[in-house]
Amino acid sequence: MSIFKEFREFIARGNVIDLAVGVIIGAAFGKIVTSLVEQVVMPPIGLVLGKVDFSQLKIILQPADPVAKHAEVAIQYGAFFNTLIQFLIVAFVVFMMVKGVNALRRKEAAEPAPPAAPTPQETLLTEIRDLLKSRAA
Repeated sequence: MSIFKEFREFIARGNVIDLAVGVIIGAAFGKIVTSLVEQVVMPPIGLVLGKVDFSQLKIILQPADPVAKHAEVAIQYGAFFNTLIQFLIVAFVVFMMVKGVNALRRKEAAEPAPPAAPTPQETLLTEIRDLLKSRAA
């Protein structure tokens, strides 16, 4: 079997395609959450806490030196705080999605399956029984 045929079979499997779609949707969702946190959630929190822009909060370890062409060295804990909030939002949304899927699965499992259609042999036997009853009457 050629390597290309094996690769084509691997890609054609449904779970690989589903995974690719999930990654693409996840990346787009990540951008939405980043925008939500940075542009919607954090400005009101910063306003309540004294007009603080969390993304700019940092501890400067070494200031920038334009003469020596050294960049500033800082611990940017505000950016970390924004990322932490983004993670919590994504984790909550994923939790709610999994909870919803699990509820649907439990509901489907609780519903009884419809009775199976009679097999051709059962149908034939039923017809024979009905014929015998009609002759006996």
